[in-house]
Amino acid sequence: MKTNSKHIPIDAAEKKAIATKVSWVGIIGNIVLTTFKLFAGIIAHSGAMVSDSIHSASDVLSTFVVLISVKLSHKDADEKHPYGHERFECVAALLLAFFLFVIGIGIGYAGVKKIFMSDAEIVVPGALALIAAGVSIVVKEAMYWYTIAAAKKIDSGVLKASAWDHRSDAFSSIGSFAGILGARIGFPKLDAVASVIICLFIIKVAYDIFMDAVNRMIDSSCDSKFVEDVKDTVKNNPDVISIDDIKTRVFGDRVYIDIEIGVEGQKALTDAHLIAKNTHDLIEETFPQVKHCMVHVNPADSETAGICK
Repeated sequence: MKTNSKHIPIDAAEKKAIATKVSWVGIIGNIVLTTFKLFAGIIAHSGAMVSDSIHSASDVLSTFVVLISVKLSHKDADEKHPYGHERFECVAALLLAFFLFVIGIGIGYAGVKKIFMSDAEIVVPGALALIAAGVSIVVKEAMYWYTIAAAKKIDSGVLKASAWDHRSDAFSSIGSFAGILGARIGFPKLDAVASVIICLFIIKVAYDIFMDAVNRMIDSSCDSKFVEDVKDTVKNNPDVISIDDIKTRVFGDRVYIDIEIGVEGQKALTDAHLIAKNTHDLIEETFPQVKHCMVHVNPADSETAGICK
């Protein structure tokens, strides 16, 4: 996970509001686009455009999954879930990956069947399908940039997955456009070939989303730059003589840190505790994505000091 230490602090309520707004924009946009592409595909006899519309329809379903996951992941911690519910976002991303994979396989299968049909059996798609593909490319790319900007702002894995879902649809429409154009200029099977290309794009995106969600669920560490930024921040405290150890782990879209610091061995317990508290507060205030930080104090003149200077 790449963790940006320069995030502007955003509280849970604001993150939820941003994710909800972006999701509803996606739902409305995809419903309109799906209807238009399905209509164009049927009227213009384009299998690629019908496949493209099915992909857009899957986006509507996946965005509802995003909305549900956002609501669940921002629930307060409770007795059964003392660390919160952030991993609901990972579960939602896994569901999105599964939906995309199944849809991609279905589209690819239909395209391969059509490729083996004779040219005489294939109806050349009309101009309306070509127009629909062009409109889809523009709209879905715009939705990608809108959603990915929000995902980066609130560091949301599930919104990032939704953004790439939009981009995969834009790629699908590029394939549709090329296939429909090819079919109209004398290569009727290119419409079916476009469906297979769409299948490959969708499966690739599904794999990327799946791996990102898995990495977030298995407590992978933050990237080295983030760790160095945390260490540099802690070193600004003159009472901290050394950083003996530091461990980070990603939990959904939040970060947990365990850090051992070395302080003067002769300090009173109350003073050492205050240094640890100040270090804890400094980390959580500087890095808003950090949900919890555990600080352990070592006497700097012991054998354990200086391991991670």
